[in-house]
Amino acid sequence: MTATLPVSVESEIFYPSADGQPVAETYDHLYALLTTLEVLKQYLANRQATVLGNQFLYYAQGFPKLRVAPDVMVIFDVAPGGRDNYKVWEEGQVPTVIFEMTSFGTKGQDEIFKKTLYEQLGVKEYWLFDPKGEWVEQQLRGYRLRGEIYEPIQDGRSEPLQLRLVVEGRLIGFYREDTGEKLLIPDELVEALRQEVLARQQAEELVEQERQRAEQERQRAEQERQRAEQAELQIEQLKARLRSLNLDPDTIE
Repeated sequence: MTATLPVSVESEIFYPSADGQPVAETYDHLYALLTTLEVLKQYLANRQATVLGNQFLYYAQGFPKLRVAPDVMVIFDVAPGGRDNYKVWEEGQVPTVIFEMTSFGTKGQDEIFKKTLYEQLGVKEYWLFDPKGEWVEQQLRGYRLRGEIYEPIQDGRSEPLQLRLVVEGRLIGFYREDTGEKLLIPDELVEALRQEVLARQQAEELVEQERQRAEQERQRAEQERQRAEQAELQIEQLKARLRSLNLDPDTIE
């Protein structure tokens, strides 16, 4: 599928990074796309991988019209960071996992053309997510490459990502297989951070209250010590006075 052209010819070929088309069909599709993109970017932040969203994937060198723009694609064993577009022959890797936010209007493209293309390219997993539930049963459908053929994913797992996928309203929820921990979406991260800051403030307030109580106890103890010393001094003064009067100071208890 990859064509090799002389360097002088290849250098003149232009591979656009945009086509002027909307990023997504509806707000729900856009939100699902951006949320999935951000969640997976955070999850793979320390890995030799990149996560791209709605960017051209060029799969045939020298043929800029042979391209597709997956909603979200995860590519392993490449340099982290964004790209204006992705050329398979330059990077040396095809995407490992692709997500398409599908609708009834894109059903044919997503279920037939893209599925066949990704299968031929060797994309290990292909997921279709239908935020509005227009045609995909239970909104989420996955395919896993077995040999050279896609088979339906029955276990709700992404093997390459080591994540469990769950439909949560009009978003995909991602859960780590090793810990069961959910990968938080941006809104949840903000709330978690707010709760963490609040908990830290409350802890600091408790520490300050304990410090103040300890200081008050110290001050009370000091006042008691001073009163005891004052009382002892007064007794000694009284005993001295009794002695001056030739009285027995031992009668002072």
